[in-house]
Amino acid sequence: MPARFLIPESQPLTPEKMTLDRAKQLLKVQADFGGFYNGNSAKLILSEVQREHGQDAVDQLIRELQLDRIFGFEPGTRFEGGLVIGK
Repeated sequence: MPARFLIPESQPLTPEKMTLDRAKQLLKVQADFGGFYNGNSAKLILSEVQREHGQDAVDQLIRELQLDRIFGFEPGTRFEGGLVIGK
């Protein structure tokens, strides 16, 4: 008999929006590890912040978490789909 997978009603299929607090929490983890792969993860997170909250929020997180020093991200850089688009 095949296994059935049930999704609890408390866990909807649609993803939650990225809050600035959640983004900061996730970015801190990536920044603590540093490195190339964590930089890619940070780009994905910043892409979500860009989409949900705009460039000012991205710039604020870059400055506050010193992502310029850790990953080389400069304030004013745009992120989309996990990619650096430019300024």
